[in-house]
Amino acid sequence: MAKKKRQQQNHTQMNTIDKEEKLTLQDQLNGDVVAKLKLAKKELVEKEQQMQEEKEAQLAFERKQREKNKSFAELLEEYGDKGSKF
Repeated sequence: MAKKKRQQQNHTQMNTIDKEEKLTLQDQLNGDVVAKLKLAKKELVEKEQQMQEEKEAQLAFERKQREKNKSFAELLEEYGDKGSKF
């Protein structure tokens, strides 16, 4: 019987310690720190999106340049007799 009570007390103490640790971590992070972290995250996401857009634009430009610089033989091979007569 005493063993069960000790186990229950230990269990409740562990739960309260876990709750205190969570609150302590939250308390340690000031509103300023949280705001700075959110701002840094937002900046990183925006930077990543910008890099992705630049990469896509560069690929589109390269495709256009390759199409522009194709020789007549390459165009004929690609399109063949598919073109219209007019």
